[in-house]
Formats: sequence, C-alpha cells, structure tokens
Amino acid sequence: MNNSLRYSTTLLEPLKIPPLHVSSLSPETLKTNNSLQLKLPINELRLRESIQPFHQGLIPLTSDSYSTIIEFCADAKSITLGKQIHARLISSHGLSHAHDPFLCTKILFMYAKCGCIVEARKLFDLMPEKTTFIWNALIGGYASLGQGHEAVELFLDAWVMGGSIDSFTFPCVLKACGYLKALDMGEEIHGLLIKSGYLSFTSILNALMAMYAKCGELCSADKVFREMYECKDVVSWNTIISSYSRKGYSYEALEIFREMNREGVGINSFTVVSILQACSTESFLKLGMEIHAAMLKKWGEELGFHEANSLLVMYARSNLIKIAAKVFYRMKNRDKVSWNSMLCAYVQSGGYSEALRFFQELQHASQKPDLVSIITIGSAASRLGNLRQVKEIHCYALKNGFNGDLEAGNSLLDMYSKCGKMDNANRVFEKMPTKDVISWTAMISGYAQNSMHLKALEFFEEAQSEGIPIDSMIIGSLLLSCGGLESISYTKQVHSYVIRHFLLDRVLENSIVDAYGECGCMDYAICVFKMFVRKDLVTWTSAISGYVKNHLPNKGLELFRAMVLAGLEPDSVALVSILSASADLSVLRHGKEAHGYLIRKWFILDGSLSSSLIDMYSRCGSVGCSYKVFEAIQEKDLVSWTSMITANGMHGRGKEALELFERMRKMGPRPDHIAFLSLLYACSHSGLVKEGKTYLKMMKDDYGLDPWPDHHACIVDLLGRSDCLNEAYEFVMNMPIEPNSIVWCSLLGACRVHSDTKLGEHIAQNLLKSEPENPGNYVLVSNIFASSGKWSDVKDVREMMKKRGLKKNPGCSWIEVGNMVHSFMSGDKHHPKTEQIYEMLREVRESLEGAGYVAQTKFVLHDVGEREKVEMLHGHSERIAIAFGLLSTPKGTTIRVTKNLRVCGDCHNAIKLAAKIFGREIVVRDSNRFHHFKGGVCSCGDFW
Repeated sequence: MNNSLRYSTTLLEPLKIPPLHVSSLSPETLKTNNSLQLKLPINELRLRESIQPFHQGLIPLTSDSYSTIIEFCADAKSITLGKQIHARLISSHGLSHAHDPFLCTKILFMYAKCGCIVEARKLFDLMPEKTTFIWNALIGGYASLGQGHEAVELFLDAWVMGGSIDSFTFPCVLKACGYLKALDMGEEIHGLLIKSGYLSFTSILNALMAMYAKCGELCSADKVFREMYECKDVVSWNTIISSYSRKGYSYEALEIFREMNREGVGINSFTVVSILQACSTESFLKLGMEIHAAMLKKWGEELGFHEANSLLVMYARSNLIKIAAKVFYRMKNRDKVSWNSMLCAYVQSGGYSEALRFFQELQHASQKPDLVSIITIGSAASRLGNLRQVKEIHCYALKNGFNGDLEAGNSLLDMYSKCGKMDNANRVFEKMPTKDVISWTAMISGYAQNSMHLKALEFFEEAQSEGIPIDSMIIGSLLLSCGGLESISYTKQVHSYVIRHFLLDRVLENSIVDAYGECGCMDYAICVFKMFVRKDLVTWTSAISGYVKNHLPNKGLELFRAMVLAGLEPDSVALVSILSASADLSVLRHGKEAHGYLIRKWFILDGSLSSSLIDMYSRCGSVGCSYKVFEAIQEKDLVSWTSMITANGMHGRGKEALELFERMRKMGPRPDHIAFLSLLYACSHSGLVKEGKTYLKMMKDDYGLDPWPDHHACIVDLLGRSDCLNEAYEFVMNMPIEPNSIVWCSLLGACRVHSDTKLGEHIAQNLLKSEPENPGNYVLVSNIFASSGKWSDVKDVREMMKKRGLKKNPGCSWIEVGNMVHSFMSGDKHHPKTEQIYEMLREVRESLEGAGYVAQTKFVLHDVGEREKVEMLHGHSERIAIAFGLLSTPKGTTIRVTKNLRVCGDCHNAIKLAAKIFGREIVVRDSNRFHHFKGGVCSCGDFW
C-alpha cells in the first residue's frame, strides 16, 4: 500500500497562519511610549519617517530613545543610518556610552544583525565590563553570519572568564557547531548542558536537535526530540520534520507530521515548507497535492513566498512543470527564489528553450538576474549549443561584477565547453583570479569531451604541478582522452595512478574497461572486468561494447548471455551493443530477440535504439523490417532518416533511397554530411550517375556543406562502376582537396573491374604512398598486377607486406543455423559435418555444370594451373556456407550468408544459377553490400 494514502487532508485543520499587518506609527503614539518598537520596517525611507519625531525634538533623546532608534535600524538592516546614530552618540557623550551596558548591547546587536561583525567586535573590545547580554550578542552575530570558528572561540573565552553564559548563549554556539559540522564540539556542549542543568529549556533543546541534524546524526536528533516530552513547541516539531526532509527521509518526516497533528499542535508556514519538501518525491506526491488543496481551501490563492515557493519546487522535482508554472503565475508577489525556482524547473526538465523564454520574461518583469539566474540560464543555453546567448550571458556577468566570482567562472567554463569553444573557455580560465579543483576539472573534461585529448593530458600535468587534488572526476575525463587517443601506454599509466592513490571506485572501474576497449586491448579490459567483485550493469555493458567495437561480436554475445544469467536486465545502452553485434554477424534471430525484449519492456523506440534496429534489420538482410521500424517511429530524427537511407543503399535500392531523402528534405530535419554520404553511397551502388552529381552539387550550393574525401570517393566509385574511368580520373585530379587513400582505392577498384591495368598500375603507386600501413591496399594492388599476369610484381608487393609485418585478411563466410553461427574459410574442412558438406558441394557443382556453368578462372589471382584455379573457385568460403545451408535448412527457406570480403565475379554467377536450380532465395552480404539472389537474377543487377 502506498504510504502517501495513509495521510488525509483532515489532519490539516489546525493550519492557521494569521496575516501580518504593518502600519506606520504617529508621533503621538511614540510620545506615550518612548520604548515602543516598530515591527517589520519595510525600507530605509519608512525608517527615516518613523524617527522624524526624534529629530524634530518631539521626543527627547534619552537612552531609551536611542535604544528604540537603534532597534529600528537593526530591524531595517540600515547600517548607514545606524552608524550615523552611533556617531551622534559618540559626539554627544564621547566614549561614555561604552559604560552603558544596555545601550551598548543594542548597538552591538545592530552591527551584528547588519553583517558588520568587525565593528561589533571593536565595540565589544572597548567595553570595560561585559555582561552576559554582550557576550550573547557577539556570539549570536558570529553564528548568524556563518563564522562558526569565531563563535565557538568566543564561547570558550566567555566560559573561561567566569561563566558569563546563560540559556541564550547555548543556542548560538550550538548553531555555530552545526554550521561547522563540529560534532565533537557539539557533543561536548551537550555534556556541559547536562552537567549545568540547562536541558529544561526548550530553545536549547531545539538548537541541540538542529545541531545533530546538521552534523548528519539524525538518530541523535530524534533521541533529543523524543526526550523533550512536555516541553516541545512548534519549533521542535518543525526542526525534526525539516531535518528528515532535508536528508531525503520523506516517510519519517511524514510520520512525525502525522504525530504532530494527532497531538493537536498548531502548524505554521515553516511546517508547511518542510512537509512539502518531504512530498517532493513520486511516492508522496499525492499527499503533497492534498496539502496544496488544503492550503487553497484555508487561504485561497494568496499564499506567502515560502509556501508558494515550496509548492513550486515540489511540482518541479516531480517533473510536473505545467502545474509548477500555474503555481508561479498565480503568485501575486514573487521574490528571486520564485523566479529562480521556476527557471531551474525548466532547465532540470530539459525544457531549455522554455527556460530562455522565461529568462526574457524575468528581465521584462524588472527582475535583476542574480548569480543563480545567470548560472541556470547559462546551463540551458550551453545545452542548446547556443554560443551567441552564452556570449551574451558572459557579457552580462562582466557588466554586473560577477567576473571575479569563482562559481560564475566555473559555470562559464562549462558553458563554453558544452558549445565546443575551448579557446573561449581557456581565456576565461586564464583570467579567473582564483581557481579551485572544479575549475581544473571543467577544463580537463571540456578538452576530453571535445576530442582535444592531448590538451586534456597537458592540463592534467599542469594541475598536478599546481598541487590541485586529483579526484575521480578528473581521472574519468583523463581515461576518456586515453581511449580517444587509443593510447594503451597512457591508459596503463592512468590505471596505475588510480591504484597507487586509492581512487578506484565503481565509476572509474567501468571507465578503465571502456578505455582499454577503445584502445583495442580487450585482453586487458576483460582482465580488469574479471577482477571486479561486484559488477553492475554498466560494468557488463562496457565489456560487451568493447567486444563489439573491436569487431568481436561473437564474444560480445557470449558475454551478454552471461550477464543475463547473472540476473541483470539490459538497458538501452546494452541493447544497442547487442543489436550492433547481431548486425555485424548478420544473426537475425538474436536481433529479433532483442527487438522483442524492447517491446515487452516498453522501451521507447527513438534515438539510438530506433536507428540501431533499422541498421540491424538492414544488415541482416531484412530491409522490409527496417521500413516497418522506421515508419513506426513517431518523431524521426536525422539519425533515423540517415539509417534508413543507408539501408536502401546497402540493398541496391537507389531509387528508394532518393525518394526517402526527398521526403526527409520536405518534412524531416536538415541533412548533414552523413546523410549526404549515405545518399551518394546509394547512388554509387545503383549506377545513378546523374543523380549522384546533382546531389554533390546540392550539398555544396544549397546546404553550404564542404564535401569530405568520402563524398568524393563515392562519386569516383560511381563513375568507375559505370565504366567512366577517364571521367573518374579527371574528377580526382580536379578535386579541391588532396585525394586520400579512400579516393585512390575507389578508383583502383574500378580499374580492376573494367580491366584497365595501365591506369590501375599508375594509381597503385599513389595508393601505397598515401596509406602504406593498410594491408587491404597491398592486396588490391597485388590483384591489379595479378589480373594482368605480372607475377613478379605480385611477388614484390607481397614481399613489401611481409617486411612491414602486414597480413591479408583470409576470406571467411558464416551462416546462422540451429541457433548457432557456423563459420567457414576457403577450403575449410574443420566442421563436424565436413563430409556431408563436401558431398552437397559436389552435388551443387554437378548441377551448375549441367545447367551450362563454366568457371571463370580470371578471378583466381594466383600463379597456378587452370585445374587448380577451378578447384580454388569451388572452394570459396561462401560456396561452402551455401552448401551447408542447403544441407541444414528446410526446402524453400531463405539462406542468409555473410562474407568479410567482396564476392568474386565467378561466385556471383554461380550463386545466381544455384538459387534458380534449388528454388531458394540466397541472400549474401559481402564487404560492400547485399546481394539478393532469386530465380537466376541478383538484386544488384550485376552492378556491385
């Protein structure tokens, strides 16, 4: 049963707060009572009007008169007028007023209440005899201003100098102990109270309770409260309720509130504020709304600042922003807390645009933004990436004197970092008069998150030299940079630093696994992973993601199964990794299982989840399912559109990709570099030469996007595949940027397809110069030489590879059958069913030859005889995988095979014929694209 249902609004009947009325006092009233105190003066003008009778001589300036005026100044916190009155006293009576304990206490109290503690101390030191009232006034002043050390030292002086303390002294010094969180001192004073017999005073017990609560000792605070018995007042109840509320113990606070109502204790505004704070959680929101209803019933819409602000915060924390806004706009009078609370509510709920609009409203309402407002609106602007507004906020901070404030400076660092402007952040950092660990952390994390990893490492070294304490936040950013640099050396150094300085916690453990994974060292990552005694979901997900990123999807899936067996439910991040692993392996069953889990657990299919699902289905050969997921997304973002365009391109559906792109332009987000790259990729795999050229021009002219080398490579690939080699070569020569290996590789591939060995040999030299460490480039160059029979050149290229320690990736194909992924290499004979597979392979070969198939040995790039070449072709890994599929799956079902290299021309022709002979649809995903073989034709139209 929900605990909030145990409470009822009938408990709120005693909720009565009488309104406060302030009226001016006439001179006649003051004549009748010279010591009459004016309550709650509103401003200095009102104060000056009130003391006019003294200046006009209507009231004699006696000690009592001065006392009354000084009290007025203290109430109005008018230090200027207070100092003038004090100066008049000195000019009239010299320093003899220091011998008047009563008057001197009033002046000292006035200074303390106005925050002029230095002047209060000077006056205190001038007094020859110090009464208990004097000591209490100064101790209380120190305590009220948060100068706890001074208050405690003064208390000890008073105690040593003859015990000039009373029941009013202890609440002040206990307040100081609470501010300092000096539990030991507080406990000693508690012992002194017991010995001195002061524990019968309610005010002292309330202060003692508050001290324990501020020191985090709620049990001790509760014990003091329970032992008060008959001397509890409303302050006692409010103190214990607010203590539990502030610490997040809502249930306990509400239990005491219920008990308070049973006792018939009348509650005030402080009670309401504390209990609304306890209701700022989902579990007790209903009770908070009931209290709100009772408040409206008792007082109507005219709520005080504190009550209305507490309601506003309660609704904001529960993410009920519309109700919070209603409370705000119904407030007749709003203070800075009201405006800032509503501003924070918008930001915390992710309504950054609404926050900017509200900030303008704040300014139009003649409210001057304070430091809290500036920091809050800066957070909204930076999260929107709105650099112009961040700069405006920076200017406002400079004009209004916030530039020297440490907190403001740290917020500006964070704002510029989130906008990616680390130069601006660095200038702010250099001009900050003081810097703390937060300043250094903001800079290091800013550089790390903006991929300026070397600068992050440099700042870390500088922070160490400056003696800045290194905490887990800084180390986390440092590990992010280590992973970004893919530096195993730096990662090991940081790991060692963490161990040596005992900084290792759960968050850093996970970050270390991530960093090793980003560096490609999964052995280290898993070694660290296994060392953890308690692994949470993030730990498992970090290891799984590491496997997937390092092209080890099988191991990622195995670890995912182990995580599920360990009793952990995957979240969206883990599921994105699993979908990626399923896509890498083309394991449709695992991908469907993950999709089913998403539906059963009511995950919202948007963002990374939706795009991962589209990508998984398309890479597993089911572009139809990709479309279903895409159309089901209610709010399609740019990533979703791009993923769907890419899916069409992979499957040779160029026309569909173009239609989708045009649809996105009309109703979707503005296309970026990646969207255009996906579109040009689709054009290159469908022979859409004219369209490809048009969209490259559109990208530059209409959207102001400068093409990357990858965009140029797509056009080169498109021209090359369409047998426009000369045009492709001219395009490369006239590119506005230097051609890179991707561009040369595309052109060389086209030369190989169209057997232009002369141009291919020329391009091969440029390719090897541009990227000498990529083994794939050497293989491509070797194939060009092999196709023209230049075996000595082939040998030279292979020798170059050997000297550089480079190895060719062997051809590998895999197929999912019987809940298992079966992989095969060329000529593979390691499978348990090898005999049956090769028997089926022989049957397939005989069927093909019977249908007129003749092996095209030109695709064998080895210096061997024709017979060996034929045998090599029939032993290609994809043919073995297809034979296993024919052997192991029911007739009529689709066979899905994935290969890590490009399908050769001979295998492409053989599979087309096999699909027709055996009446199967055979889907092959190679390194370039998908081929759907059915009825003797391929979806690529022999254009791949």
